[in-house]
Amino acid sequence: MSDKPHRRQSRVPGTRFGRMLRLGLTAGELALGGVGEGLRRMRGRRSGTADGSTGSAFLTGANATRLARRLAHMRGAAMKLGQLISMESEHVLPAEFTDALAILRDAADSMTDTQLNRLLGREYGSNWQRRFAEFDYEPIAAASIGQVHYAKTPEGVELALKIQYPGVARSIDSDVKNMAAMLRASRILPVEMDISGIVTEARRQLRQEADYLQEADYLRRYRKLVADEPRFRVPAVHDDFTTRRILAMDFMSGEPLDVVERTEIPQQRRDRIGTLLYHLLFRELFEFGVMQTDPNFANYLLQRESGDLVLLDFGSTVDFPPAFTEGYARICRAMIDDDRPALRRVAEQIGYLQPDCSTEHADEVLDLILLICEPLCHRGRYDFGASDLIRRARDAGMDLVFRSGEFHAPPPATIFLHRKLVGSFLLCGKLRARVDVRSLIEPFLD
Repeated sequence: MSDKPHRRQSRVPGTRFGRMLRLGLTAGELALGGVGEGLRRMRGRRSGTADGSTGSAFLTGANATRLARRLAHMRGAAMKLGQLISMESEHVLPAEFTDALAILRDAADSMTDTQLNRLLGREYGSNWQRRFAEFDYEPIAAASIGQVHYAKTPEGVELALKIQYPGVARSIDSDVKNMAAMLRASRILPVEMDISGIVTEARRQLRQEADYLQEADYLRRYRKLVADEPRFRVPAVHDDFTTRRILAMDFMSGEPLDVVERTEIPQQRRDRIGTLLYHLLFRELFEFGVMQTDPNFANYLLQRESGDLVLLDFGSTVDFPPAFTEGYARICRAMIDDDRPALRRVAEQIGYLQPDCSTEHADEVLDLILLICEPLCHRGRYDFGASDLIRRARDAGMDLVFRSGEFHAPPPATIFLHRKLVGSFLLCGKLRARVDVRSLIEPFLD
C-alpha cells in the first residue's frame, strides 16, 4: 500500500431518502430565496426598468451559494447538473452564481477510507490489497459519479482506477426526476417548454455513464479509431481489474489543460491545441459516428514535450447513426454556402423547426443557428479568446425561448452534440486559441 497519508473526510449519508431530502431542501431554499427577487422583478417589469428581465428569479447570489453547497455533497444527476452549469456560468449566469458554483469543479467530497475498502472488497474480494503492490487512497481526480485512484500491480504496471461512488446507479431515476422538478420550480426554463424527451435522454446517458463495462467498450473502440492519429493518446483498458463499478486503465501522465489556461505558453501552441480539438470533433461527428461529449478541462492532458493530447473519460460517449451525421453535414454546407432555403429545409428535417411554424419564428431560429455557428462560417482563424459570441448567443437564445410562443425544446438526440459544441467553444476560449474552423470542416462536407 502507498505510504502517502490517507484522506478521511466526513460525507453526507448516501441513502435514497437522504438524497431526496437534500433535493427537497434545495428546492425549498431556492423557492424561499427567490420570492423577494421575483417581487422585485415584477415591479421592474411594471416600471420598465432593467430589473424586469425574463431570467429566473432564483439565479441570485444567495441562491447560488445555497445550491452549490447542496450539490457539492451530492452525486449523480444532481451534481452533474451543477458541474455543467458551472462550466458555462461565467458566460451565461450572474457573477455571484459563477463564483458559488465554481467549487463543484474541485470541491466534491471524497469517499472515506472505510467506504473505499468496502467497495473494493465487494468488487475484488476480501483480500483485494494483495492484487496491488501500491494503492493510493488519496484520489488523483474526482467527478460527479466517481473518483480516480493511482495503483501499481506487483508486475509494476501503473493503473488509474476509476471507482464509482456507492449508490449512484440506484439513484439516477429519482435524481433526474427531482432535478427536472427543481428546474421547473425555479423558473430556469419556461413553464410551457416540454423537456420530457430531454429528461429521458439525460436519464439514459447517466445510466450508461454508471456502467463502467460500457465505458470500457467505448474506450477500446475509441483507442482504435484514433490509432492513426499519433497526436492523440488514449489509455488502454485492463480487463482483469475492470468491473461494472471499477474501470482500470493505463495511468497517463500530462498536464490538465487548465494549466495551459493559467500559464504563459506561446500562441502557436494554444492554436495547435484548439485546432486538434476541432479536428477531432469533426472526425467524431462525420467520420467515426462516435463522440465523447464531455469536453471539459479535466478530460484532457497535455504532454508538453510532444504536444500530444491524452483523451480521458469516455462515460459520456454517444453513437450517431449515418442519417444524423448526414443531416449535420447538410446544415453545415448550407451555412457555409449562405443558402438560407436549404438551411431551413435541413433545420426542419433535424427538428429545430416545425414545418407549420410562422415565417417570423423560422427566421429567428435560423438567425440563431447562424449566430451560434459563427466560427464555422468565419473565413480564416477565429479568435476564440476575443469573441463575445457566448454572450450574444445567450441573449438571443433567452429572448427567443421566453418570448416566442412557438419555441420548443431541441430534439433529444441533439443535446449531447450541443454539449460538445458549446464545451469545445468554451475550451478554446479559455485557451485563447485561434482556429481556422472552416478549413477544418470543409473536407468532411466535400
